[in-house]
Amino acid sequence: MITRVGRSLRARLALLASVAMAVLCLAASGLLLWSARSTIMDIRTREIIGSALRLAHQIQDHRLPSQVSMELNGLQVVDASGRVVSSTPNLTRSPRLSRLIPAPDQVSSTGRLCGRPEFEGECQTVVSFRVDMTNGDWYVYAFDPEPPWYISPAAIAILAGTSMGLVALTWFGVSRVVAKTLAPVNRITERLAEITASDIKLRVPVPENADEIRALAQTANQTLTRLEEALEQQRRFSSDASHDLRSPITAMRAELEEALISPGETDWREAGSKLLSSLDRLQNIVTDLLALARLDAGEPGRLEPVNLAELVASETTRPRSKPVITSLQPGVVVSGDRLRLARLLTNLLDNAERHAENTIAVTVRRDHDAVLEVLDDGAGIAPAYREAVFRRFTRLDAARNRDAGGTGLGLSIAREIAAFHQGTLRIEDSKTGARFVLRMPVREE
Repeated sequence: MITRVGRSLRARLALLASVAMAVLCLAASGLLLWSARSTIMDIRTREIIGSALRLAHQIQDHRLPSQVSMELNGLQVVDASGRVVSSTPNLTRSPRLSRLIPAPDQVSSTGRLCGRPEFEGECQTVVSFRVDMTNGDWYVYAFDPEPPWYISPAAIAILAGTSMGLVALTWFGVSRVVAKTLAPVNRITERLAEITASDIKLRVPVPENADEIRALAQTANQTLTRLEEALEQQRRFSSDASHDLRSPITAMRAELEEALISPGETDWREAGSKLLSSLDRLQNIVTDLLALARLDAGEPGRLEPVNLAELVASETTRPRSKPVITSLQPGVVVSGDRLRLARLLTNLLDNAERHAENTIAVTVRRDHDAVLEVLDDGAGIAPAYREAVFRRFTRLDAARNRDAGGTGLGLSIAREIAAFHQGTLRIEDSKTGARFVLRMPVREE
């Protein structure tokens, strides 16, 4: 399939170049024939004029014979009364064949004569030469065949042979050049056909020359590298998701098996409470996974004007284990999906609540962009781990000890929501705790 497509492209390009060469050869041959024919006609016209001039000298010397020699295809001498007084043998009984007369200030004129039976229908070049005699003007008419448009069969054969040779050479040359040019592309295509999801580490060969194809190969390898990273992230995500989903299920199974072993000694209310806790964790994980799946799929949201100060005020009314202190600048409006932005804020507040020592601070302000900050007074996050916490199912060791109930997806969801709104979510420096900063474009009224 690859070879067939490559040959097809090579054949098409070779055919196109050959047709272009054929058209060029045809035009060049036509121009060459026209130029050569014009040159030959000029030379032949001068020869005809020379023959007519010699006959004119004979007339002036009164040495004109009744028949003249056959130097040309035909000659006629017409006296002042318009009578033919001498001609070549083939025109002995013919009337005056031409009425061509030179201009008053000229002694000769050139014309064309066609359709006369004396010349078997061939077109003739006619030269009319005026001879000044005592009884009036005499005229010498000289006739000779026009050269054909093709000049001669030999000229046509030479031009046709040269043109066919150039067309064949063009076909061969373009076919070889295109085949050599496409060889790296074919190798890249073959290697791409070998690469599968199970062997994504292979890379396409990068040619030494051919800048465009080299750029193509490099781009393909970069794409494969990103694909490999995405697949590896997907594998890690699947593994972590399986582990986090299995944990509450295992806990529920263990609780039920223990209760069934000694049903009479089991405190079913306490067992039910533990089961509900595990179910809540399982439900939270599934909900977060569905939210991420929708964001990854690019599910469109309902965009509307959202006042960040009003959003924070409404979302901080729910009682929390740590007090929330707000500093809200009014009039900071963005264009976004209110439900998703509320989910982003809730995830940041939940994270801050789990790690704060005493208080949580939320700030809304306008600084070119719309800025939303959530700050806790906990231990903070070291700069080396500030990007890691946004990866899915990532919880730092300290967080795992304090946050056994988290899903490890909240911050990932928050960043995805920020990206959906053409914004950014980062951890920036602060004197104490972790400071999460969301920046979004301000809605233009």
